[in-house]
Amino acid sequence: MPQGWGGVARRGAEQVGLSNEEAGHKGDVQFGAPLEGPAQQDVWVRTDPGATKAASSGERPQLVTKRPGGRDRPLPADVAGEIRKAADSATAHRREVLVSYMTDAMQSYERHRYGEAIASLRPLLDEVPNVAAVREIAGLANYRGGRWRDAAKHLDVYFTLTGDPQYLPAEMDCQRALAHPRSVKKLYERLRDLSPEPDVLAEARIVYAGALGDRGELTEAIAVLVGEGGAKVLRNPSGRHVRQWYALADLYDRAGDLPAAREWFARIYLAEPDAYDVRDRLEALGTGKPKKNRKTTKVPVSKKKL
Repeated sequence: MPQGWGGVARRGAEQVGLSNEEAGHKGDVQFGAPLEGPAQQDVWVRTDPGATKAASSGERPQLVTKRPGGRDRPLPADVAGEIRKAADSATAHRREVLVSYMTDAMQSYERHRYGEAIASLRPLLDEVPNVAAVREIAGLANYRGGRWRDAAKHLDVYFTLTGDPQYLPAEMDCQRALAHPRSVKKLYERLRDLSPEPDVLAEARIVYAGALGDRGELTEAIAVLVGEGGAKVLRNPSGRHVRQWYALADLYDRAGDLPAAREWFARIYLAEPDAYDVRDRLEALGTGKPKKNRKTTKVPVSKKKL
């Protein structure tokens, strides 16, 4: 099952680094995606030739995921078991059909066929709507497919069922796309109160700053990143640090603080020369490519009146 959120923001998918497709779409959705792009996708397949017969007799067919050129692994037993348990009033055959729908949905999702995944999930959403894994895939498939309202609904139910905050940044991003800034802020405050993993909080910080920037509140957006840890200067930054630096550099550029924008784009270049469009951004700012031995200094929040 997906283990994290791979995007950065709707506008951020264009301006704040990699797109959702590029930022860690690796079968299992990876949080804090590497810069080198996606790996091979897992493919979910049914391997037992007697699956239909087994299902009709009440036996459980074997469901596995097959990696291209790799070994098979079983469908998570807890997912299949939760679906069967939730459909306890259905026949044994129907329960296995529902499990197969879940397998089809995961296969389609991992092939980036989000419309097909959503179609496969409809019977599950009708019959076992309180299975967290069903809501998880439904939320992510709708999110990847740009169906913001449906994605937000499913991700909100997932959080209600599990208390797991890992997809709150994605839900924030949906609300941002729907032009609901108050909802973005409310979700961000909720997430901060939960003290999530650093990667989760970093993604939420980027989305929240982006939402402020959408409204022209550039000073406030910069303050979010600088004041809440997004502007830490590190010798060996991780992916989340680079993404936050990019968001900050972009905001400085939009605010007209070109020296600060140059400095932060230069930091990104020194850390990951091929990251995003950093070379083009530096050239557009008139600096060209910075030297490898360039000394960098901490840049404070701009005091310029915006």
